[in-house]
Amino acid sequence: MKKKKTVIDFMQMKEKGEQTAWITAYDYPTALFGEQAGMDMLLVGDSLGMLVMGYDSTIPVTMEDCLAHCQSVRRGAPNTWVIGDMPFGSYQTTDSDAVNNAVRFIKEAGVDCIKLEGGQRVASRIRAITDAGILVMGHIGLTPQSSGQLGGFKAQGRDVKNAREVIKDALAVQEAGAFSLLIEAVPPEVTAFITEKLNIPVYSIGAGPCDGQLLICGDMLGQFKIFTPKFVRQYADLAAVTVDAFKTYIKDVKSGAFPTDEHVYHITEPKEKFEALFDEFK
Repeated sequence: MKKKKTVIDFMQMKEKGEQTAWITAYDYPTALFGEQAGMDMLLVGDSLGMLVMGYDSTIPVTMEDCLAHCQSVRRGAPNTWVIGDMPFGSYQTTDSDAVNNAVRFIKEAGVDCIKLEGGQRVASRIRAITDAGILVMGHIGLTPQSSGQLGGFKAQGRDVKNAREVIKDALAVQEAGAFSLLIEAVPPEVTAFITEKLNIPVYSIGAGPCDGQLLICGDMLGQFKIFTPKFVRQYADLAAVTVDAFKTYIKDVKSGAFPTDEHVYHITEPKEKFEALFDEFK
């Protein structure tokens, strides 16, 4: 049976230069397959709003949405480190609200840590949650929940002025007590500097090499076709496979090729008895 990694394992992996591989997961089957494949971590991201629920952003996602999906993922991957993503509105108000909602992720969904977006501006939230005994992963660079303030889903840190802010965010996250940091859509030069500068593990989604890599499961499996970020490597095209399977099923149903004798359950008594039964109702 697979042994779940701990925060100590992730620190040791950074020290040894061993990469951490992880993906998002939103349901039981994906979590099950992820654990069977040997994923180091699974993130139940608020990206479920777009990948699963059909929203055009992560903003509408609620605590209840996230908790329900975290519970499904935990059931599918009991021996894998699971991260609960705090949705918009669950930590922006007060430190107290942030702690209360982080506690819900731990108590109700059994996640191993929570993730929240922002650097300097959420330092007090990170500190309050860690003071409550809950592990926090920071998330800086392109932060989807505040993409409107960033001018859309745009890469960050591409000029010196903006890169300085990204670095300051990274330092603030570590200083506030986060055990790790996710950097999104930032040039690899900036990510490399931050990875070397910080003592905690630094992970990337579209930010180049560091201590590990994250991809959205729907992107890397070719399930989400509305938009594919530049940084995604597609490892399968499940959308095409699924549509082809659906088309074949429709064709078989309409032509009578399905179901056949092998797809039905057979009676266990003589046919004559059933004919007599049917006659009763004529």
